[in-house]
Amino acid sequence: MAKENEVRFISSSIKLKPYTCLLPNQHNSLPIFSNLPFCSQTLSLNLTKTRESINQFFNKIQTFTKPRNLLSKSSLLCSSSLSLVQQGQESNQNVSVEVKEPQLKGHSRHGKEDEERVLISEVLIRNKDGEELERKDLEAEAAEALKACRPNSALTVREVQEDVHRIMERGYFSSCTPVAVDTRDGIRLIFQVETNQEFQGLICEGANVLPAKFLEDAFHGGQGKVVNIRRLNEVINSIDGWYRDRGLFGLVSDLEILSGGIIKLQVSEAEVNNISIRFLDRKTGEPTTGKTRPETILRQLTTKKGQVYSMLQGKRDVETVLAMGIMEDVSIIPQPAGDTGKVDLTMNCVERVSGGFSAGGGISSGITSGPLSGLVGSFAYSHRNVFGRNQKLNVSWERGQIDSIFRINYTDPWIEGDDKRTSRSIMVQNSRTPGTLVHGNQPDNSNVTIGRVTAGVEFSRPLRPTWNGTAGIIFQRAGARNEGGSPLIKDYYSSPLTASGNPHDDMLLAKLESVYTDSGDHGSSLFVFNMEQGLPVLPEWLCFNRVNARVRKGVDIGPARLLLSFSGGHVVGNFSPHEAFAIGGTNSVRGYEEGAVGSGRSYVVGSGEISFPMFGPVEGALFTDYGSDLGSGPMVPGDPAGARLKPGSGYGYGFGIRVDSPLGPLRLEYAFNDRSARRFHFGVGHRN
Repeated sequence: MAKENEVRFISSSIKLKPYTCLLPNQHNSLPIFSNLPFCSQTLSLNLTKTRESINQFFNKIQTFTKPRNLLSKSSLLCSSSLSLVQQGQESNQNVSVEVKEPQLKGHSRHGKEDEERVLISEVLIRNKDGEELERKDLEAEAAEALKACRPNSALTVREVQEDVHRIMERGYFSSCTPVAVDTRDGIRLIFQVETNQEFQGLICEGANVLPAKFLEDAFHGGQGKVVNIRRLNEVINSIDGWYRDRGLFGLVSDLEILSGGIIKLQVSEAEVNNISIRFLDRKTGEPTTGKTRPETILRQLTTKKGQVYSMLQGKRDVETVLAMGIMEDVSIIPQPAGDTGKVDLTMNCVERVSGGFSAGGGISSGITSGPLSGLVGSFAYSHRNVFGRNQKLNVSWERGQIDSIFRINYTDPWIEGDDKRTSRSIMVQNSRTPGTLVHGNQPDNSNVTIGRVTAGVEFSRPLRPTWNGTAGIIFQRAGARNEGGSPLIKDYYSSPLTASGNPHDDMLLAKLESVYTDSGDHGSSLFVFNMEQGLPVLPEWLCFNRVNARVRKGVDIGPARLLLSFSGGHVVGNFSPHEAFAIGGTNSVRGYEEGAVGSGRSYVVGSGEISFPMFGPVEGALFTDYGSDLGSGPMVPGDPAGARLKPGSGYGYGFGIRVDSPLGPLRLEYAFNDRSARRFHFGVGHRN
């Protein structure tokens, strides 16, 4: 009897490589270099030759349907040759022959070989040596995967190919070879599978930012178990997803199962090779020479050379550069740095006009009477990029019916050589403001104005991501004057207007301030603490301590928003009466005029407000306010509040509308107070 003849396809050792693709979620569809793809197709598993192998196998099956003729020949795909070894019944000699394509009788041809069908009598799952698998569960996995290959079924090449893929897609096998054996009972189809190794260890190379704990969790529970390629593909996707979720240029670029069950992962991370600044013309978009020094921009970036590039970090850097106020548009373009596997970053910057003159107008809440009540005009010159270092120079002058302010301010947002992002601001100011908050409502209708000459320097720096601190030293000379500009020492009620008894008070203030905010939104949480200490460097200079705090919290209630705020302060020592805390008005207790509730050494003001959308940019609001001087009014020199019969405490409530405008929110409110009075309030911007 003739020995069984076999045709087999042996797959190479498993090595999984993902294909090259474009970086996902990129609006600009920037190409990423071929050695840094972002997707993997590990289930392909070297099946590119499977179709050729199955065709060889199928051609062999066809030879079984003809009488064996050692001279018959068959051509195989890809010009590969096939050797059959057949034991002669008479000579007992081994004869090697070439088999070429037979012309089968009784088989219809439809123009394609994989449309021909051959009857299979038996289907078995065996190992590569033709023996039964030791793991019956894996044998059952392979058998369960078969859909078309059943005993006593007529099969095509395509159906066999699909079942090979189904077995491989189970993930437990590194190779699957269809073998046809001619037996007395017919053609036996054997799927010879090679089981993956058991997982014994992991080698991961190139993962500099990927946490080891993440890898441990990803492979947890797999020790000693047969490696499943499908599960391995999920792990690869999770690693790629870790990089993608953080906007990092990184992925698994290669995977190999080594002898001994060791899985070797190769992770590719695109480190930043170089960062360059390119200035573009505002009109043409062509490269041009910028006024800003490149180092001024580069030091703002958190992305540094040698780091794995993060798109999220790059987005924050763009926002930071825009927040400098000197750029009209900013974008980052990543490009491959040759064949190094690194990335070069080019930041395109379009500069704004550096400086110019402006004029405008506004409303001052300190004036409540007169034909031009509260109107203020302004004129200013500003330069936002002095010396190309992002330093700011502002010179402004404001003039109202009574008040006026002339101010020069020079700010360096980041002192050169400082690694804490410390800013410095130098200020000189000469102002004249109404004294009506504390010393208003005089029976002779005369007005008191407070003149101040101020000069100082302040330093600010971020303490934490949501905290900012400020420290400074300020000199101030302040005094009261009448409408004609003559100095005043006392008001109409003989209350002193200065603490020293001189026409003016001198003070040197040391200032500390800390600000917390969880976002820049007006409805966000806010905490501000401020302290000023008068330093008596000279005997006549005032010595006092003043603290002030503000708290704000916003809560969403469906489409409405509840905003709660509280402020309070206290001052001890010898201070100017006009520096007392004034209570009442648009930014304090609504329903009262400015400062009409009281003025004292201490104060508290609480407010609750519910705002809700109405239509378009218009919002409605309901509010209630309460304020008190905590009985400290008489402790102010001269008791100016008691002389004017101010109650010392009071509350107000009402309703209003908000209109969003280019100038900021416009507020119109109608309020009632606890003394049965009612009053309109108008303001621009948010309440302090």
